[in-house]
Amino acid sequence: MPGSFPDPQAEQDPDTPHYDGPAGGWGSLEGLGRVLLGEPPSAGALNTLRRQNKPGGHMCTSCAWAKPAKPHVAEFCENGAKATIWDLARATCDPQVLADKPVAELAALSDHELEALGRLTHPMRFDPDTGCYVPTGWDEAFRGIGAALQRLDPKSVVFYTSGRASLETSFMWQLFARLYGHNNLPDSSNMCHETTSVALKKFIGSPVGTCVLDDFDHCDMMLFLGQNTGSSSPRFLHNIQRAVERGCKVVTLNPVREPGLLRFRNPQRVTQMLGGSTEISDLYLQVRPGGDLAAILGLIKHVLELDAAQGGILDRDFIASHTTGFEALKAHAEATGWEQIEAHSGLSRDHLRQVAAIYAGSKAAVFMYGMGLTQHVHGGETLGMLVNLMLLRGSIGRLGAGISPVRGHSNVQGQRTVGISEKPELVPLDRLADLFAFDPPRDEGRTTVTAAEGIIDGSVRGFLQLGGNFAHSIPDTERVRPHWAGLDLVVSVATKLNRSHLSPGRETWLLPCLVRAEEDMQASGAQTVSIEDSLSHIHASLGKNAPAADTLLSEPAIVAGIARATLPPNARVPWDDWVADYARVRSVIERVWPDQFAEYETRMRQPGGFHKGNKARERIWQTESGKAEFSVPAVASGLGRDLRAGEYTLVTLRSNDQFNTTIYGYDDRLRALKGNRMIVLMSPADVARAGLAEGQQVTMICAEDDGHHRAVAGLTVTPYDLPDRCVAAYYPEVNALVPVGLHDRMSKTPAYKGTPVRIEA
Repeated sequence: MPGSFPDPQAEQDPDTPHYDGPAGGWGSLEGLGRVLLGEPPSAGALNTLRRQNKPGGHMCTSCAWAKPAKPHVAEFCENGAKATIWDLARATCDPQVLADKPVAELAALSDHELEALGRLTHPMRFDPDTGCYVPTGWDEAFRGIGAALQRLDPKSVVFYTSGRASLETSFMWQLFARLYGHNNLPDSSNMCHETTSVALKKFIGSPVGTCVLDDFDHCDMMLFLGQNTGSSSPRFLHNIQRAVERGCKVVTLNPVREPGLLRFRNPQRVTQMLGGSTEISDLYLQVRPGGDLAAILGLIKHVLELDAAQGGILDRDFIASHTTGFEALKAHAEATGWEQIEAHSGLSRDHLRQVAAIYAGSKAAVFMYGMGLTQHVHGGETLGMLVNLMLLRGSIGRLGAGISPVRGHSNVQGQRTVGISEKPELVPLDRLADLFAFDPPRDEGRTTVTAAEGIIDGSVRGFLQLGGNFAHSIPDTERVRPHWAGLDLVVSVATKLNRSHLSPGRETWLLPCLVRAEEDMQASGAQTVSIEDSLSHIHASLGKNAPAADTLLSEPAIVAGIARATLPPNARVPWDDWVADYARVRSVIERVWPDQFAEYETRMRQPGGFHKGNKARERIWQTESGKAEFSVPAVASGLGRDLRAGEYTLVTLRSNDQFNTTIYGYDDRLRALKGNRMIVLMSPADVARAGLAEGQQVTMICAEDDGHHRAVAGLTVTPYDLPDRCVAAYYPEVNALVPVGLHDRMSKTPAYKGTPVRIEA
């Protein structure tokens, strides 16, 4: 059977769209140029880019990749530049712009057109008589929201957080929620990487990855799973390039051939811009969606075979001293046949043995993954298998080795660090109680999934979102959307209009805020905020660009304004003092988490930030057993079930011209797709078997049998190099197909990368 599998080193099918060039290089500059032509940056925006991700500068609001102590001349990527220019748009969406535009009319605009209206400048409320947003004052807004919150049962209200909010804002937001009386604190982590927080915590005792930047200078193997570096975190390509050039082996498992992990042309190297590029992956295997679990089991199986044949492969001292459950995993791997592994992974045993041999010969391996690994019904078990593979050779807790999820939102990991969590056991509630003289709620709050379910069934009555585009980014959007009109209160803190703002409740407020790159002047002067990157380092961020309007407030000021209007006075919670000087908020954070935030004020300003620490990296296992835990999956695939006749697995994608639900343009340069986001990618063989034709309009239908009909019409068939029975389409356009009940069983992360669908002409 090995001959029936594709050559992993073959070029992408030439009869399907594909990008001929490397990631980076002139293509990246051209992509940025198109955005510049459509949104010419101000001098202030250009100065912000010059300082971006550098000590004393502004930390990018795009991805969460690390900020090095010794930055490049331009320490930003194409995506980061787009995000900054988009944040600092010249256009303003003031009350006059919206005066004659009812929400029903705005709904006809695309996501790109909505945000292109410009920066919101004034607080507004929705007027049901005119169907429009009308201007209001900040005091009136705070009083109205406070009065509405006082009328509602706190348990029926959700406080959602986008991953862009700073550590200071996030701390104030979670404290406000708990003082008000609930733990309903979902954030964008619930939609993306919650599987990491839950599964890694279970298996190694750390809810985050264990790597730091130094590891990428010392590893001799990198294994990538379900991660699109070229579009999601392009600055990381510098680290990968350096590793490859010193001999590090790179292996990628991904259903889609993504250029960023194939070839890279460094735009900051003159010699490469004049010609040439760096080949990245030694092996690139197009695993089936959900097939990572089986593929990793195959790697484990062969590592065990190699150890049995020649010895010295397993780190037996590490296994004996630091782990539990090895024998059960070994028995499971030995009992599972290669035929089953091949069938579920879509990969040949020969290819998997090649990867296992590279790992067996490595001295220090880093394991990188993204949402393609975890956004499945059994994503947690899949991540457990990846941990198993690491533990076999002690690939954690030493230089050059470790596990590293690649986060999207710039501070989504940090928000969890300072209390944004629906799980009370993850927050030092006793310490909060002592410091602020109140009794925090102890019941579990709502996740993204249970918040959406609560909106549908009516148990959620109020929804406050600190940034983000919740109604458009969640699964089952068409089931949820009609119920927003029944909410008693909807409050959005935002910078631009998005589709969530077009689903008003009975009382709806829109509160515009500063962006991170703008100067934040308070009573004590210009304010600094802080964020945590995906490698657990805390960085200071100082905005210097002139605000888009003098009517804007900072996020901390807005949170404090609502809290003051809602809660009874508490001398232990000096909202006004915190807004006057954010250093006072940081002082409180340090008191709540003294181990992680020691000398917070000083260390956050040092080049490269400071590492908050990671016990698993120190080989201290804060698990139930006190050791790192091998696990045995109860399933053979990450998907919830096998596909039936006529079904496909839907994988949602983001283009390199978008950031989550923010759409900068309609081209997906790195996939050679242009001008249309309403497409469905299918392998040429699947197109032929289904009797379809390139360019044909089809309807995609969710194949889950839960009593609800879900369909997205008007998708254009586009042949693409994908595994059989895998189809791909853009997020958020096809979110309506993902059932809110289809999620990772450990974490309730929606199965955006593993939804069964049918296609009808």
